[in-house]
Amino acid sequence: MIQEFKKVIKSYVIGMLWLLGLLWPMLGIHPDGTLTFQKTVTVWSYIVAGSFVCLLIYVMKNSGALDFVAKPLAGVSSNLKSASNTLPTWVWIVVILVAACLYPQFTNRYATDVAINVLLYICLGLGLNVVVGLAGMLDLGYIAFYGVGAYTYALLNTVYGVGFWFSLPACALTACIAGCIVGYPTLRMRGDYLAIVTLGFGEIIRLILNNWMSVTNGPNGILGIDRISWFRFVFEDGMTFEHMWVKKLQLFYYFALGLAVFTAIGVNRLNYSRVGRAWESIREDETAAELMGVNTFIYKLLAYAMGAVFAGLAGAFFAARMKFVSPESFTFLESAMVLCMVVLGGMGSIPGIILGVMALIALPEVFREFEAYRMLVFGATMIIMMLFRPAGLIPAKRMGTRSEEKEG
Repeated sequence: MIQEFKKVIKSYVIGMLWLLGLLWPMLGIHPDGTLTFQKTVTVWSYIVAGSFVCLLIYVMKNSGALDFVAKPLAGVSSNLKSASNTLPTWVWIVVILVAACLYPQFTNRYATDVAINVLLYICLGLGLNVVVGLAGMLDLGYIAFYGVGAYTYALLNTVYGVGFWFSLPACALTACIAGCIVGYPTLRMRGDYLAIVTLGFGEIIRLILNNWMSVTNGPNGILGIDRISWFRFVFEDGMTFEHMWVKKLQLFYYFALGLAVFTAIGVNRLNYSRVGRAWESIREDETAAELMGVNTFIYKLLAYAMGAVFAGLAGAFFAARMKFVSPESFTFLESAMVLCMVVLGGMGSIPGIILGVMALIALPEVFREFEAYRMLVFGATMIIMMLFRPAGLIPAKRMGTRSEEKEG
């Protein structure tokens, strides 16, 4: 145990000193120009105490000192896993869907609103999973397609008076075309070069939305977008239809749930189709896939187009829910957040991405009272996850190593 402790203590001390250097400017420098150290040292001491306990547990685990606890827990975990596998997958899916349908009936407005955000980001995460997880292409401008879908519905509704349901296919088609426009000149690149170019295209689309005043109204955005509407049967003086606007938050939740389920089914079907197999062959080794007859350019372009379709659908729902869109909602930070959800949950894994979205959207809301330290905890959590579970919370069953990683 002492030898294990000596291996990590140097890195631990350097990390804690580095953390102290980061904390002091945030907590010790005040707007009036005064400098203090007490609050910084107090917060840092709590972090050191908690992290040191975690370090001791880690060292004891590696040295075998916790085997008397770890082995029984591993046995219990194995038994629970085998017991859960005795039930068919569809049973678990039905249970989860029933729980999701009942969720807004037992929660308040705030919890329902957070759940809508979670469902919306699930759509975005699963759409990006097509590009990053299945086809193995790093995309840093994915949120641009989300913005294209939102602005398409906003313009069709406010300028031409087109309703939500008629605009939805147009939003998907416009985002798909944007994906093809972005993908065509860039997909002959690989690795870091592809990431830089997609980042550039994402910023180009955001700047177009921000500066095309005659169409998008620039940074002021577009106001007065209609909500989702639907028709119901009315049996007064015969059977007629009544036009209803969705105003209750619970109904928005169910529409978001339907969109998330549709996206999950679509991505799952793509994953286990011939197209999905071609994407996986490109992800594992693009050169070998091309030699085996896979038209890598067409399939990579198709991956961009399909990922953009799901982002466009989510963007249309976002515009209808908020009744307002502006370029500030589609910044690079949003693309980075969606990418973090995919990586944290597990690239190529639908359950993992859903869990990653919940971890990055729902958990920060639970700890909202610690607002000053939420991003610090978020960053530390991401670092710890990538150190101990680099494949994600729930790794995909079919996942190898990309050719770029082998070359690196």
